[in-house]
Amino acid sequence: MRLGLAALLWLCSSVWLSECAPPTCYSRALGLSKEIMTLLDKIHTYHRTKPCAELLPTIFLDVHNSCVTSKIRDFLYVVLNHPNQYCRERPRMVLLKRKMQNLYTIITKICYRDLVFFTDDCQAIDTGHGSPYYAEDRLQLLQEER
Repeated sequence: MRLGLAALLWLCSSVWLSECAPPTCYSRALGLSKEIMTLLDKIHTYHRTKPCAELLPTIFLDVHNSCVTSKIRDFLYVVLNHPNQYCRERPRMVLLKRKMQNLYTIITKICYRDLVFFTDDCQAIDTGHGSPYYAEDRLQLLQEER
């Protein structure tokens, strides 16, 4: 009986492990950008880090936007050179700095040429609202309707 139970447990665990796949550059960059956006939301709402967040620029991370590297670099400059020492030492701010540095390294070095950028709308990273992208066939239909 115990041997059968052990075999069943081994079979279930091997099936569970076989479905695991290592994260790709894209999945890691996408997951890290979501983590950063969640952390930024916490920093903006938490009473101890709210004054620190007032100096941070608004950023909406989109790993499909080619402007993301320059915006992350600018954001990192502000976080690293925050004028308030108290803010630089807050655990959430330190975590934000570390995650932003990791994302920048992943995009610029580890995943260099692996990520595909679909847009270059730098304003979308600042505002969170992207301009619509029309393919050539849709653009031709729009011109014909006028």
